[in-house]
Amino acid sequence: MGKRFAIIGAGMSGILTAIKLKERGIEDFAIYEKAARLGGTWRDNTYPGLSCDVPSHVYAYSFELKGDWSHRFSPGAEIQGYFEGVARKYGLDRHFRFNSEIERAEYRDGRWHLTIKGGATDIVDFVISATGVLHHPATPDIPGLGDFKGACFHSARWDHSAPLDGKRVGIIGTGSTAIQIVPALADRVSKLTLFQRTAQWVLPLANPPYSDDEKAMYLASPQSLQQSYDFWSARFVDTFARAVIGDQDELHKIEAACRINLEENVGDPELRRRLTPNYRAACKRLIMSDTFYPAMQKPNVELITDGIERIEASGVRTKDGVLHELDVLVLATGFDGHAFLRPIDVIGEGGLRLVDAWAHANEAYRSVAAPGFPNFFMLVGPNSPIGNFSVILISELQLAYVLQLVDLVLDGKCRAVAPSKAATQRFNAALREAMKGTVWVTGCKSWYLDRNGNPALWPWSFDRFRAEMQAPDLTDFDLAA
Repeated sequence: MGKRFAIIGAGMSGILTAIKLKERGIEDFAIYEKAARLGGTWRDNTYPGLSCDVPSHVYAYSFELKGDWSHRFSPGAEIQGYFEGVARKYGLDRHFRFNSEIERAEYRDGRWHLTIKGGATDIVDFVISATGVLHHPATPDIPGLGDFKGACFHSARWDHSAPLDGKRVGIIGTGSTAIQIVPALADRVSKLTLFQRTAQWVLPLANPPYSDDEKAMYLASPQSLQQSYDFWSARFVDTFARAVIGDQDELHKIEAACRINLEENVGDPELRRRLTPNYRAACKRLIMSDTFYPAMQKPNVELITDGIERIEASGVRTKDGVLHELDVLVLATGFDGHAFLRPIDVIGEGGLRLVDAWAHANEAYRSVAAPGFPNFFMLVGPNSPIGNFSVILISELQLAYVLQLVDLVLDGKCRAVAPSKAATQRFNAALREAMKGTVWVTGCKSWYLDRNGNPALWPWSFDRFRAEMQAPDLTDFDLAA
């Protein structure tokens, strides 16, 4: 009897997994997706100004490069279209189960029993979680949030029916999303008010369009397209990836570029002071923009740094007593980056619940598996290298590793595979020690930190990550006969 697979999530990693299963001749699988269509974060986020902060030529599957991207950092709708096109090309349509949220996954009698919202069930041999990281919107705990009489919505749930032109728009938050929305709306609205709790370091990366000649060259020359992919991959590895884990020379270069950007492009000394962070560059996820600072200096744009007291029917009242009257309020307040599989009730061997195993911290073995949960794997799981880098390559490397473990079962070498508890503990102890040398522990608050203040990222070099993903060390695994 063949083995059946369940993929949870129809975003980038879920589509990737389906393609790679089909490449191996495996057709008995379903892709469960809680939403009505594929795309993950690129489906959910449709706000004005949305683009990827990773260059387009490297933000693509390595086996499915795209030569006709419109910009160096392409807009979200174009990326969504890319994933839709890839899914069609590889014949995934019949495998999707949309509007099918997994509520429970229980391992018993050697198989995974899935319960889908609405009452459907499935029994599978392998579960590959591709649920993503940034898909649970974080709503700020601000008194009176429900009292606002105008349109109020999270940036990942953009209300396109809300009129913006000529309106007074407020934005709460200063992460990557807000920094993209501000320039996109500044010339459309009568007044734009940005409520800032924490200033951000901004790296001045331009986003030029590709000319028709450039697109034609890349379409005609797979070699040129591959060279661009390799160039951008290497550039991120040799700069950001090294800087955040302790390469002080690279970190100083990034900090210097951010400071020069601020000093040269914000003329008003007082505004420049309020836009200056009090922490090291790259402690939070770096912002890439050459349009944010110019937008902040437009006469109809105001930066508010006083804390928010409460939301009222007509606007936001700050702690200095001022009421900022608004027609539209946008919550660009990010996501819960540590939920991972939650709220799915995942139950492993002996009734072990993942929520209990992760009660103190999300601890996985090399980001992809957890002890006590056989034949259950995660892509872009805890402590994946998801800083300023293409998460697509991360997922490709992790999946290649996971499929080697899957092959052990498919080839009859064992019935089930899971990392040992001891190996997982060793790995996480080494993680915690290595974190001490990273920029993430230098004193800022960011979504990189879990509720205990521990960074949930990869603290070593990308070269080490690539090397560790080459092949599993089977002495670290429990192989059930």
